[in-house]
Amino acid sequence: MTRQSDAYRALPAIEKLLKREELSGFTSVSELAYVKHEARNQVEQLRSQIALSNQEAIGWVIDSDVQKEICERITNSFANRPSSTLKAVFNLTGTVIHTNLGRARLPVEAVAAMEVAALGDVNIEYDLDSGQRGDRDEHLEKLLAGLTGAEAATVVNNNAAAVMLVLNSLAKDKDVVISRGELVEIGGAFRVPEVMESASCCLREVGTTNRTHVTDYEQAVDEKTALIMRVHASNYQIQGFTAGVADKELSKLAAAKEIPFVSDLGSGTLIELSQYGLPKEPTVAGTIAAGADLVTFSGDKLLGGPQSGIVAGRKNLIEKLKRNPLKRALRIDKITMAALTAVLELYREPESLQSRLPLLRDLTRPPEDIQIVCQRLAPLLSAKLAGRARVDVMSCKSQIGSGSLPMDLLDSFSLCFDPIALKGKRDAALLNLAHKFRMLPRPVVGRISDGRYFLDMRCLRDEHEFISQLSALNIT
Repeated sequence: MTRQSDAYRALPAIEKLLKREELSGFTSVSELAYVKHEARNQVEQLRSQIALSNQEAIGWVIDSDVQKEICERITNSFANRPSSTLKAVFNLTGTVIHTNLGRARLPVEAVAAMEVAALGDVNIEYDLDSGQRGDRDEHLEKLLAGLTGAEAATVVNNNAAAVMLVLNSLAKDKDVVISRGELVEIGGAFRVPEVMESASCCLREVGTTNRTHVTDYEQAVDEKTALIMRVHASNYQIQGFTAGVADKELSKLAAAKEIPFVSDLGSGTLIELSQYGLPKEPTVAGTIAAGADLVTFSGDKLLGGPQSGIVAGRKNLIEKLKRNPLKRALRIDKITMAALTAVLELYREPESLQSRLPLLRDLTRPPEDIQIVCQRLAPLLSAKLAGRARVDVMSCKSQIGSGSLPMDLLDSFSLCFDPIALKGKRDAALLNLAHKFRMLPRPVVGRISDGRYFLDMRCLRDEHEFISQLSALNIT
């Protein structure tokens, strides 16, 4: 029993292991997460063997430099781990919320919450007080109500799903009145008319592409009408001779006709972006205050959280959504739940939000800061690409991305690469340069424009890692 007790005492604490010099080379978030998980795994395996009185394991723990040996096992495990086609990349495209690159980067608080949920059991749908089955939305509902002024809320796996759930729950086999100018198509051929058809609704478009009046809506509503819907034009803008109807007017009309008014904000934001010097965008709270009965919006765009679709508004309507069998098919899992909850918690402390939410930090990054980064990196890349490309620091414009505020650009700076090549071979040299950057250990994704290659440094946060892999950049 004494040797067994000695073996238990010899097992190192996880935090102590992580501080060992042998593991100091693991620095990225993904590497640290893997190492931490593997350290726990190794220690727990040894603990289990000690509990079974495995004398070989007990002797190994007591007689060897167990911390060094575990670190060696962790290092070997990391080196031999299965390769994945899903890789961490540097998003230097100039598009902050890039759909093809995963949209919003999550804060460390969300990553920590995801780890807790992923590594163990959680009470996602279990009421600890009563010991009975619970409602998984309760983890988010109070938070969302407090942040938006809504009576209730529910969450599904993306905003397209949120819109479909609303339409199928409230307007199946009935008419939905919407302005012709709001029949949008977003990425991936997602079209409002087709979504309505999939949800078994009948589209009733009113007005014209550029002008819609309240009388257009009023004349369209009849006994077949289930609701009035507004779709925020988040990925395009109509300018010139235009007219629209304010949310308050649509809300008043819907109330008079005793039907719901639903507003799809698309990107959605919980805060006034203008306070940070960013373009103004309708907020969820403002839309609800203006009279919307339900508001749908994304969790992974301007909100800065994981992929999800949120519906907030009147409690009786939310309850109808929850009773729809589609809700179960579209619900989020425990990891998304944990991440979104952690992100929403940040919004309860607005004074620190800008420094803690990566998306807001990137959007508000001062151009002067980005320029300094470019000026530090330009000489390194000029030397590396001598004779292959000229490298200059240039001012440029970043875009928010993913259909968010498409007409509003952000002042930024980029490294501009101008290939040096014989006539007729310039395009090939340009494509080769972009490809070589994408083939680095951590792929670098930039953009090609006007015959040059640009790396917008707005979203570059790990400058050290970017520099450390430049030795692998081989332009031939």
